[in-house]
Amino acid sequence: MIDFSLFPSPCYIMEEELLRKNLSLIKSVTDRAGVEIILAFKSFAMWRSFPIFREYIAHSTASSLYEARLAWEEFGSKAHTYSPAYTEADFPEIMRCSSHITFNSLAQFRRFYPMVQAGGECVSCGLRVNPEYSEVKTLLYNPCAPGTRFGVTASQLPDTLPQGIEGFHCHCLCESSSYELERVLEHLEGNFSRRFGQLKWLNLGGGHLMTRKDYDVEHLITLLQGLKHRYPHLRIILEPGSAFAWQTGVLSSEVVDIVENGGIRTAILNVSFTCHMPDCLEMPYQPAVRGAQQGEHGEHVYRLGGNSCLSGDYMGYWSFDHELQIGERVIFEDMIHYTTVKTNMFNGIHHPAIAMWTCGGEAKVFKRFSYEDYRDRMS
Repeated sequence: MIDFSLFPSPCYIMEEELLRKNLSLIKSVTDRAGVEIILAFKSFAMWRSFPIFREYIAHSTASSLYEARLAWEEFGSKAHTYSPAYTEADFPEIMRCSSHITFNSLAQFRRFYPMVQAGGECVSCGLRVNPEYSEVKTLLYNPCAPGTRFGVTASQLPDTLPQGIEGFHCHCLCESSSYELERVLEHLEGNFSRRFGQLKWLNLGGGHLMTRKDYDVEHLITLLQGLKHRYPHLRIILEPGSAFAWQTGVLSSEVVDIVENGGIRTAILNVSFTCHMPDCLEMPYQPAVRGAQQGEHGEHVYRLGGNSCLSGDYMGYWSFDHELQIGERVIFEDMIHYTTVKTNMFNGIHHPAIAMWTCGGEAKVFKRFSYEDYRDRMS
């Protein structure tokens, strides 16, 4: 049990024991299915925890120059990099930090592949493909939505791939099940498998939420083993982000005021939804609050409000078993994946610290934010 008194407030707190539980499951899938599973920085990039990750996995995936540098400099291995578009200014450094580079279009490949050939770096190049099928319901997160800017369709590809393309990258999922992956694979193979013989690797992207309690891990392993059997020459890669950090930690906050208007009581916290939990407003989804029930029914019901000046910086209603008090801790569950990489400093609000509760019961505070952090971002 975390001793919250040992941490500053507010604070993102990852639990090492929960992280290792996820990593162990992912490692077991890797070993049993004969595939490689790598960490997607777009979901989680707390680099102080990378030594733990390296006990279980060897590589990571990047979506930008900075993420590629983080992979090479802090994770200790070159990145599998994909970006919707590269620039001449960034590409030489991306090559230096990457073992694999996936291009979003044939035009980008033709533009930059000569630099790969001339660069002297050992980089394997691939192309993102769009199987024109996805079951992701929220358009904001659907990479195969009509008019998408992501990937090349089968009709846009020649039967003989351009020299230098060694892999395909397909990303169609978002916190999805193995059964959704099964249906994606049907479309992917139906559209692109006749070109698989020209490839060395196939990257199935992210969205494989294999650490969720109801995820059918055995079905996933069977799917991947079948894929390997059909195409034994292909190296199969998965790059989930959320699966690694799923339910591994919390955002600890505290009540700073309670206001009432029109019969609605709002507990104002020392965190902000728009700054520190942006997916709650973007998706939107209702986060779980420790010790509270979601909904408007109960004796002690509060709307939880952030401390920014955005009018809509509040979320839902929660029923507590007691009257909230100024200074009381309010704990938001599962706030490590995506949340920690999407925060901002709107309004100059004090940013939550970043920390870990170790298996040995030690509070490790990796980063405390200050005025200087805000000032430097605005310079």
